[in-house]
Amino acid sequence: MLNKLSRLLEEAGISLSDHQQQQLVAYVELLHKWNKAYNLTSVRDPNEMLVRHILDSIIVSPHLQGTRFIDVGTGPGLPGIPLAIVLPQAQFTLLDSLGKRVRFLRQVQHELKLDNVTPVQSRVEEFPAEPPFDGVISRAFASLTDMVNWCHHLPGEHGRFFALKGLVPEDEIAQLPVEFTVEEIVQLKVPQLEGERHLVKIKRSKV
Repeated sequence: MLNKLSRLLEEAGISLSDHQQQQLVAYVELLHKWNKAYNLTSVRDPNEMLVRHILDSIIVSPHLQGTRFIDVGTGPGLPGIPLAIVLPQAQFTLLDSLGKRVRFLRQVQHELKLDNVTPVQSRVEEFPAEPPFDGVISRAFASLTDMVNWCHHLPGEHGRFFALKGLVPEDEIAQLPVEFTVEEIVQLKVPQLEGERHLVKIKRSKV
């Protein structure tokens, strides 16, 4: 699996240390093992997880700004865990409302010795952002409008929302509340992944 990951990273133009690559593979192995009992992801094949979960998560890392991030609706830690591995200098709060997912995240944190990860079981609307975050990240979490409405209290004044999407969600962008503006849409190239991937960056509008 390490060889396959190395080839994928090369194709994506991402350079990681041997230690980081080993951590990513160890995470996939844990996800595969726990998935049998906890049903954390519909992807069953570890090699497929490398593409659809690992590469699909870390491909956004060059586009993130800041050092404090919250991954809302993180599920089994996607994209938060892979991003925490490739960005060790940044801090990631992983938020999910389901206890079994948070238990899995704590196990991952313990086994991979990830000091920059904080798993939290909470509904996003009830989670206080003290201090506020530089970035609110979501992958397959909700529509853009729901994301900014539920998470409006999480980013700081200059914070951003980073939404990982498939096709460009034109309808969702059109329905965004006036307080929020799309700053940039980045087309992402994920090796061996079919279909389009985009990162939608949203900021508060200047009133």
